[in-house]
Amino acid sequence: MNKYEMMFIVKATMEAEQVKATAENVKKNAEAEGAKVAEYKELGEKKLAYPIKKELNGYYFVMEMEANKDIIAELDRKTALDENILRHLIVKLDEE
Repeated sequence: MNKYEMMFIVKATMEAEQVKATAENVKKNAEAEGAKVAEYKELGEKKLAYPIKKELNGYYFVMEMEANKDIIAELDRKTALDENILRHLIVKLDEE
């Protein structure tokens, strides 16, 4: 298993409970696929550098996990389908 870091931005125009539920759903999807989530942080609401889907602000979240590439591919697919997530990025961390 390799270490990955995922950052995603959730729409800020939703209710606070919906934002948290959307972020928790991403974490649950990762764990359901078999990833081991090591760290999960909410970075808060920030102004976007440019509008994304007519949104000017977004809630940022970062998650570190251990998984294989098949799990990451499925998590990437499921996250892309969620219309409440503006952007996401999954990066493989270097082995130390």
